[in-house]
Amino acid sequence: MRPTRRTVLTAAAGAAALTAGGTEAAAATPQGSRPPATTQHPSRELRSLLRELDPARIEATVRKLVSFGTRHTLSAQDDPARGIGAARDWLLAELRSYAADSGGRMTAELQSYVQEPASRIPTATRITNVVATLRGSVTPERVYVVSGHYDSRVTDVMDATSDAPGADDDASGVAVVLELARVMAKRRPAATIVFAAVAGEEQGLYGSTYLAQQLKAAGTDVQGMFTNDIVGSPTADDGTEDPYTIRLFAEGVPSSETPAQATVRKSVGGENDSATRQLARFVRDVADNEATGMRVRVIYRRDRYLRGGDHIPFLERAYPAARFTEPAEDFAHQHQNVRVEDGKQYGDLPEFCDFGFITRVAKVNAATLWTLAQAPGTPKGAKILTAALTNSTTLAWTRGSEPDLTGYEIVWRETTAPEWTHVIPAGDVTTYEVDLSKDNVFFGVRAVNRAGLRSPVAFPDPQS
Repeated sequence: MRPTRRTVLTAAAGAAALTAGGTEAAAATPQGSRPPATTQHPSRELRSLLRELDPARIEATVRKLVSFGTRHTLSAQDDPARGIGAARDWLLAELRSYAADSGGRMTAELQSYVQEPASRIPTATRITNVVATLRGSVTPERVYVVSGHYDSRVTDVMDATSDAPGADDDASGVAVVLELARVMAKRRPAATIVFAAVAGEEQGLYGSTYLAQQLKAAGTDVQGMFTNDIVGSPTADDGTEDPYTIRLFAEGVPSSETPAQATVRKSVGGENDSATRQLARFVRDVADNEATGMRVRVIYRRDRYLRGGDHIPFLERAYPAARFTEPAEDFAHQHQNVRVEDGKQYGDLPEFCDFGFITRVAKVNAATLWTLAQAPGTPKGAKILTAALTNSTTLAWTRGSEPDLTGYEIVWRETTAPEWTHVIPAGDVTTYEVDLSKDNVFFGVRAVNRAGLRSPVAFPDPQS
């Protein structure tokens, strides 16, 4: 099908208004803050799931993890009450209790290896991730991962004996992961979701690196990964609060980019269109709304200055991955020995966490992961055909295998626009021609299923 330019623009405007909630709603939104054209509204099923997330359980998880005294990676692994081993065993028991309610769909296990001496690991040390896998019922080969790290530290990163409560960094993230696992275990996602509490983050991302390596070696189709790290408080170091915002760090130029891929990017653009940036846009599309009560502030960089997180090993292996972090950190309650100094309390204590805030962060994660798992997968093989020099654009892609797949949409935006602004229904086809120049705008493709759920956008490569 080759619509006229007028048809394209009319269809795009109509689809954008419909997706954003109707013409009147779109028109009433102030310019510059209008929702993206790709916005998806929460389904009844998703709203029901979000209502089950329990701040009391999240608080109980944070406090239980703090009760182990320290969870330093080099701390005791065989003490039943103190150290990282005690935390590991409790986490496994919790996830197994959730799996018991899953009808056999969820399994929980320890993923362990011995790390030989390396940076911040002075002697051979067992690193153990606690992992629960909820197998998809339709396309189980398609996988999404959510993590938090359960190890903790104080000022001296090699101090394995002092109390290191790690309430915000990162019992808060682990509490999000556990609560998602508990609620989702009773449901049937179409795709597979992996819930991981990883170790060794503070010593150098050891646990998440091992997890990413194992997934890559198995050829796992991880279409999205999120780490929740420092998501416990909306209060900054100056006391100001931003309780309804969560940051999402998403890199542009991929960490895994090859020289050949760099050559293509430099030729056609796309610095703002990595698979991770598309994943971040998807988070805004489905989780920045009244159902979560949160604004998702996407930050266009891999992580904060001088910092890193458990999404990076996934990025390095060409998996789309991003990091959730609270809106503004209070460094008196991170990586600090517990003490009172000049009348000020230092230390990463649970009293400085806001459990309602953590619950809303869990809702953002839940809205994202559940929609990803129930929607079609991101289209594969997306291309812009460039054999002929024309002022129209032909896109092609590979049809997905989902049994409820009903078709595809073309999205586009001006090259200076951060969000997709136009949507064109393409139907159940694998090629589509648009009467707009590929030289002037950016294009993408997303899949649609019978329930009206949309996948993340695939950014096409040129193909001559």
